[in-house]
Amino acid sequence: MAVNAAPSREAPPGRLAGRWVPWLVIGLWLALAAVMVPLSGKLSSVTTDRAVDTLPAGAESTKVAVLEDSLPGGEDNTFVFVYHRADGFTDADRATVERHYNTLAKRYPPKTAAAGEDDDGPPASLSTDGKAMMFTLDVSTTYGAAETLVGPLRDAAKDRPAGLELEVTGPAAVDGDMDAVFDGIDLQVFLTTVIVVTVLLVLTYRSPVLWFVPLVVVGVAALTAMATVYLLVKGFGIVVNDQNSALLTILVFGVGTDYALLLIARYRETLHHHENVRVAMVHALRGAAPAIVASAATVVAGLLCLLVADLNSTSGLGPIGAAGILCALAAMLTLFPAVLVMLGRRIFWPAIPRFSAAVEEKPGLWGRLGTTISRRRWLAMLGSFGILGVLAVGLVGNTGALREQDQFLSAPESVTGFAVLRQHFPELGGQPMTIYTRPAYQERVLDVVKGTRGVAVAVPGQTSGGWTDISVFPTDSPDTAAEYETIKRVRAAVHAVNGAQAIVGGPSAENFDTEVTTSRDEKLVIPLVLAVVLIVLGLLLRAIVAPLVLMATVIVSFAAAFGGSVFVFDTILGFKGVDYSVPLLAFLFLVALGVDYNIFLASRAREETVRLGTREGMLKALSATGGVITSAGLVLAATFAVLVSLPLVMLIEVGFLVAFGVLLDALLVRSVLVPALTLLIGRRIWWPSRLSRPTAASPGERHSLTDDEELALQR
Repeated sequence: MAVNAAPSREAPPGRLAGRWVPWLVIGLWLALAAVMVPLSGKLSSVTTDRAVDTLPAGAESTKVAVLEDSLPGGEDNTFVFVYHRADGFTDADRATVERHYNTLAKRYPPKTAAAGEDDDGPPASLSTDGKAMMFTLDVSTTYGAAETLVGPLRDAAKDRPAGLELEVTGPAAVDGDMDAVFDGIDLQVFLTTVIVVTVLLVLTYRSPVLWFVPLVVVGVAALTAMATVYLLVKGFGIVVNDQNSALLTILVFGVGTDYALLLIARYRETLHHHENVRVAMVHALRGAAPAIVASAATVVAGLLCLLVADLNSTSGLGPIGAAGILCALAAMLTLFPAVLVMLGRRIFWPAIPRFSAAVEEKPGLWGRLGTTISRRRWLAMLGSFGILGVLAVGLVGNTGALREQDQFLSAPESVTGFAVLRQHFPELGGQPMTIYTRPAYQERVLDVVKGTRGVAVAVPGQTSGGWTDISVFPTDSPDTAAEYETIKRVRAAVHAVNGAQAIVGGPSAENFDTEVTTSRDEKLVIPLVLAVVLIVLGLLLRAIVAPLVLMATVIVSFAAAFGGSVFVFDTILGFKGVDYSVPLLAFLFLVALGVDYNIFLASRAREETVRLGTREGMLKALSATGGVITSAGLVLAATFAVLVSLPLVMLIEVGFLVAFGVLLDALLVRSVLVPALTLLIGRRIWWPSRLSRPTAASPGERHSLTDDEELALQR
């Protein structure tokens, strides 16, 4: 359909369209970059994965970790050496094990034994089947982190007879292998994201030069965000771990590119109606900025809700992510428009938008889709809900918590070592717990622990700083429900010893506390995020019904994305559960980011409704925003899909779930379900604003025509 649109040759609308404005904005950003870019490289220096910095703030295992750090010698890294031979140990094998232990004990002297403890000779134990030996080596953190220790320890034990196998495992070895996964992850995520976004921008714009502008500006925003987070860490002590640092890069590139796509689409429209590119950009900003700002405000508000979480790593993601979104918003609404204006229309070559008195508006794919939905609105709604419902059925799959040993895509030595340990030493199948108690109560605490069901061995340790530690080995496999029950029983038993002030920690206790805390945080954060996002939608759309409808669609979409992802994880990829942090992170990103596309569509629909009425306004909005929102969804999904390339199950799950959910929102919920619901509800979607009243509607709606009557007249 061809529509004549009178172009505007009016003078620049105010000072924003002045010739000097783009130069001033670019100059300010260059000055800012000179300060911030050097600081961005320092972010890795304040990134930490220490247990104290990531555990729940108020958990008992956190108190143990803090106490270990404060005592002389610091916290211990516990390694377990498991030697095994299929046809049984020989005398030479036993001599090798003792030689290895003596060598390592001299290199990393163990702490002094508690007073009165007997020296039972060599610490290595022979399994009952005679096919394996093991010993535990506690190495103080003063010798280095687990990641730097595990390699030399494995190298030191390479000299052994043929056929004698060795796995170095234990809590510290698992931590070391986990840290190795994150080595260089920031650079890997950054480079992979840049490549993915570049390819998508080239395909989207089909221009040899246009793609380069948003990519450079988003890169500036990412470096500024890294510098901002570094300053936040130094000034306020927030926690940044490797996971949050990687998510920061993904967020900035994903949302920054989305904002660029939306602004370019609106700018291309206004260039047809305004000869002066500065005037066209001002009108483009007036049209696109409110939705972009509302989108950013929604994501920032959702992220800041994480501050109420007790888990340090989760609460730290709030200000980190918020800083990234705000930096992306500032860059894309100031630097990006300034650069586009300075480059003029030629930046769109070869498809340069021309100023013309007659602009032909073709229905296109999205216009035809809107017409089809309008004629089959009930079918569109029921079909959409049917697809989402089928996907949500996947929630009946394995949604149990993923064990730490199952986090690796390819099992490292520390994980295979646990399996060998469990096979030959079933009584030492779990990770050791650490108990701290007052020295005067050591024997009483030791007695009650030994008498607790599920405990295999309890060994007293050293006394230091007014505390005595006890190492406790449970009988059950690490991070299982049975082991967690043993932890709860041990805690109940030692807490009953009055005056001992006993506290129980250790790797499995930390995982247990983290899982419990995450579950509690979900019950607090999720309702808060829903309330905050609903308020932002209400303020943007100045209505009650529309925000409720949009939020309902996003929640249903999240359930479908989660269910479909669980099916893939369980049936196709063979994962052994869902990491405890995935549901909360995925919910936050999908609600905050997924509702973005509804914001872009609904805000444009409201704008058009003022002129055209609800039905035509929604169809016009779908036709105008369909292509750009789909492109934005593909870019955002692709940036999160970068996480799937990493060798850690937790990041793969987050990346896949968010990418799948974003595509579901962009391609089905925003494209079909929301338009169908809007057309079914009619102008009442804007209640209680004046747009919901017949007297305030467009000329076609002032006589209280229903949508069906209006459609019949148009036919």
